[in-house]
Amino acid sequence: MEDCRHVAGRLLVDLLAAGEQVVLVPPRLMAQVRQASRVPGKSDPVDALAVARAALAEPKLPQARLDGPARELKLLVGHREDLVAERTRVQNRLRWHLHDLDPERAAKLPTRHLEQRRVLDELEAWLAELPDSVQVGIVRELVGRCRELTLRADQLQAELSQRVARVCPRLLSLPGCGVLTAAKIVAEVAGVGRFRSEAALAMHAGVAPLACSSGAWQRHRLSRVGNRQLNAAMHRIAVTQLRVHPPAQLYLMRLQAAGKSKREALRVLKRRLVRVIYNLLQADLDQTRPDPSTALLPTHEPAA
Repeated sequence: MEDCRHVAGRLLVDLLAAGEQVVLVPPRLMAQVRQASRVPGKSDPVDALAVARAALAEPKLPQARLDGPARELKLLVGHREDLVAERTRVQNRLRWHLHDLDPERAAKLPTRHLEQRRVLDELEAWLAELPDSVQVGIVRELVGRCRELTLRADQLQAELSQRVARVCPRLLSLPGCGVLTAAKIVAEVAGVGRFRSEAALAMHAGVAPLACSSGAWQRHRLSRVGNRQLNAAMHRIAVTQLRVHPPAQLYLMRLQAAGKSKREALRVLKRRLVRVIYNLLQADLDQTRPDPSTALLPTHEPAA
């Protein structure tokens, strides 16, 4: 079936509960097969045939499984991201109203961190000195809403911290991987056991380099496909390691000295991080397996 979990989630659960084996076909792969079909157009029968042909052409697609802790983490992470996005919208409206009431005070506000308790307390104290008006009432409401959203987002982050510590404690030991990034990785991987190897996980995350060669001209280019949420999480880890982790900094310097650009070196670092993350998730899945955290930077190059 097509991997549209928000649309076909209930059907997927019922099929798995009935003992059926379900293979998830990415929508992009299904669309490519449908476009290559001799029958033009789009309909439910055409889509179903394209999904079946894509599944037969790609026998190594991951099988679906019943939701577990990863699904709960995905829901919590998504809910917190929605609250943070809503808080950003509230802050933008708040700044415009403050600029209208007092441009000098609005200019002195910090560019970021408008959700800090100290800043919100100062705004409430200042608003209490102003005469009542419609705009002042709206600003008070926005300040209260910003405080409410910040409190709830912090509560969700604390809950995520507890859940991640239980599900993947080794992943938190990876330099540059915080609670939110670890939760995002576990949620998007949705069970590391469904990947046959770390190379399959790299391809799923869009981190595996794509061959871009012709004749004697051999090179690789950055992948633009795969799970972009998972790719972004690994990118954050790589960028953080380049700022605070000496082994990653030395590795990047060696790659640049070998002639790679910084962008190409960052891609190679992300590919190596996939191997580390895969091993850490496997170790958390099997507590009897030795801790692979000592292999944070493998000595051999990953396969293209």
